[in-house]
Amino acid sequence: MGLETWIGLRYLRAKKRSGFMSFISAVSIVGIALGVIVLILVLSVVNGFQKDIRGQLLSIMPHAEVSWLDETEGKGWQDLQRELEGRPGLSASAPYIAGQGLLANSGQVHGVQLRGILPEQEKAVVDYADKMVSGSFADLKSDEFNIILGAVLAQSLGAEVGNKITVITPEGNVTPAGVAPRLKQFNVVGVLETGVSQADGMMALIHLDDAKKLFRVDDEYIALRLKLDDPQNAPAVMEKLLPETLKGRLWAQNWTDSNRDYFKAVAMEKKMLTLLLACIILVAVFNLVSSLVMAVTEKQTDIAILRTLGLSPRGVMKIFVVQGMVSGILGTLVGTVAGLLLAWKIGAVVAFVEGLFGQKLVSAQVYFLDYLPSDIQAADVASVIAISLLLSFLATLYPSWSAARTRPAEALRYE
Repeated sequence: MGLETWIGLRYLRAKKRSGFMSFISAVSIVGIALGVIVLILVLSVVNGFQKDIRGQLLSIMPHAEVSWLDETEGKGWQDLQRELEGRPGLSASAPYIAGQGLLANSGQVHGVQLRGILPEQEKAVVDYADKMVSGSFADLKSDEFNIILGAVLAQSLGAEVGNKITVITPEGNVTPAGVAPRLKQFNVVGVLETGVSQADGMMALIHLDDAKKLFRVDDEYIALRLKLDDPQNAPAVMEKLLPETLKGRLWAQNWTDSNRDYFKAVAMEKKMLTLLLACIILVAVFNLVSSLVMAVTEKQTDIAILRTLGLSPRGVMKIFVVQGMVSGILGTLVGTVAGLLLAWKIGAVVAFVEGLFGQKLVSAQVYFLDYLPSDIQAADVASVIAISLLLSFLATLYPSWSAARTRPAEALRYE
């Protein structure tokens, strides 16, 4: 251990007469630790929300969708499915028709997204086929006009398996009295629960053939829903998946296109939170500056004696840099350990608080999730540690520079 380092560590152990200075140093260490804890915790929770919501979205929405462009003649979804079959990155595909409609039952009317599917193929591309509360996908049969409802939607409509509900579509019928909305009765044959409240409140599935009749569309306007091997990298996978000969003839979209604004907003929110919460560490660093300035003032005589014994100004600077950095390192270390433990158990902590007060803090109606997720990422933890140590180092520069400028003759004049 060098002389300067030994002296810097020695100065951390304050005597009785410098107890107030020691108190300020302790406050700065606690402040740095709290700042690191909050930063790690908040970033982990934001990452957790991003990861879990992405997983929820991928469980209910298509990884990608493709269809023929309007100008393509004589091609149906079957031809497109054959063209894509066996392509790299494609796990499965299924045809679908999507349209808006209203469901009416017992005086209740709700807007829904009607989706026409082929049950045997749809099972290969969705994760919720085995989450049926009652009934099954196999109950959707051609020309029987059966329907499967989301659990929240069924509850809102007061509909159960065996009931009949009325489907109203925007495409009207022209009558002598004018244009009237199209009405069709469907049999409720199943109720499904995806686990995502918003989806369960809007989802209604019917057979593809019934949807073609309801919306009056032909095979060439039917799109394919694709399940990708690596949905997290959907844009790159789609670039390789679509043959060059078809790229100008197809409409294609992946899940990142339809949710890009949301994830951009989350990324911006994460950056702003990091910037704002780093101010907590900055406030603690000002306390560190104050304690070092007071230490320099108190140790003027010691500094002068060390200078007369041959210690260079750079050596004097090193003494106070060591003293400040030890405080910064201690605060960062304590904060990192406590922050990681809290981020790891934050779900259990929130569940305990909810049970204690009997109130739900995280609602699936608002956040897609009914729990507080956490995803600790090494890059974020490393960034927080780097920010804390950098600010702590910068805090030592002015006090140590001020100590190095001490003139021995003036400091010892009245000693």
